[in-house]
Amino acid sequence: MKKAVVFAGLIAFLYLVGCTSKKEEKEESVKFKVTNPIVLDTAFTKEYVSQIRSIRNIEIRAVEKGYLQNIYVDEGQYVNAGQVLFRIMPKMYQAELLKAQSEMKAAEIELLNSKTLADKNIVSKSEQAMAQAKLDQARAEVAMAKLHLSFTEIKAPFSGTIDRIPKKLGSLIDEGELLTSLSDNSKMFAYFNVSEPEYLDYQTNIKGRGDTAVNLLLANNTPLQYKGKVEVIESEFDNETGNIAFRARFPNPEKLLRNGETGKVLLTIPVKNALLIPQKATYEIQDKKYVFVVDKNNVVKSQEIQITGEMPDLYVVHNGIAENDRILLEGVQKVKDGDKIAFDYQKPQDVISHLRLKAE
Repeated sequence: MKKAVVFAGLIAFLYLVGCTSKKEEKEESVKFKVTNPIVLDTAFTKEYVSQIRSIRNIEIRAVEKGYLQNIYVDEGQYVNAGQVLFRIMPKMYQAELLKAQSEMKAAEIELLNSKTLADKNIVSKSEQAMAQAKLDQARAEVAMAKLHLSFTEIKAPFSGTIDRIPKKLGSLIDEGELLTSLSDNSKMFAYFNVSEPEYLDYQTNIKGRGDTAVNLLLANNTPLQYKGKVEVIESEFDNETGNIAFRARFPNPEKLLRNGETGKVLLTIPVKNALLIPQKATYEIQDKKYVFVVDKNNVVKSQEIQITGEMPDLYVVHNGIAENDRILLEGVQKVKDGDKIAFDYQKPQDVISHLRLKAE
């Protein structure tokens, strides 16, 4: 009986050893690909969310009070500079002008009489001067009445596109009331915010900043066919965000862009001695990016990295790893922190040569 128990235990031990050795053989047979980061001079494109504004955009408001007698344009219509847009009923202002003109004529006659009498020494020169002052005042009243009458005709101050017209024909318009908006969309501004470090790099690295030309990615992820140019930087930082606004100007001959649109400005940033790794060598946890670093004992250890730029298939690494670190290239989802692996090493130059984008 005792011999049978010993024999059964021996059989179980041999089976366990056999299974373990097969499992170890299987684990050793799985080899992962490992590489290093590579340091190159390159350039990457960074996206900045932008607000698109017309080169000129104003509100058209009524200067005088009255009934809206005529609307000569429609919403969305293109108008030329000086074109009449609206007319406020002018009758009251026409009457005021006629009254002022009649008073001016009376003042002219009075001045003529005063001058005749003064020449004959019947009245004093001061009375003639008073008559002259009265005429000057009457002329000023006429000029003011003409100005008020002209304000009943609202014209376009520049060529552009009419926005929505909230008031309808016959509406009673108050002084200063909004009639519509006018946008000059011949050229457009795209405003985007840049962080303080990026601003300092841009300002101090004038020779290395690259071309000031930028691209614009529209809301449907299609690029605008025309390039823009960075022109203006605001004078101060936003205390809450720590950002400063840049402005880029874009041509808009087809009038595709409209005031109030959104997009992304694509700014090409040249980088000297950029530390590059393939994107597929990374994984993400709670918006943080990690790689597996392989130590001298072939054990993988998770390492957080910070990304400063992105290109197709490649990341530009700001910190977290060094050029000499070995990183897991493929299989990041198949290992866990502390695993010992077998691997085949690939030179980073060979890895990048097989990616879609080759760094310059």
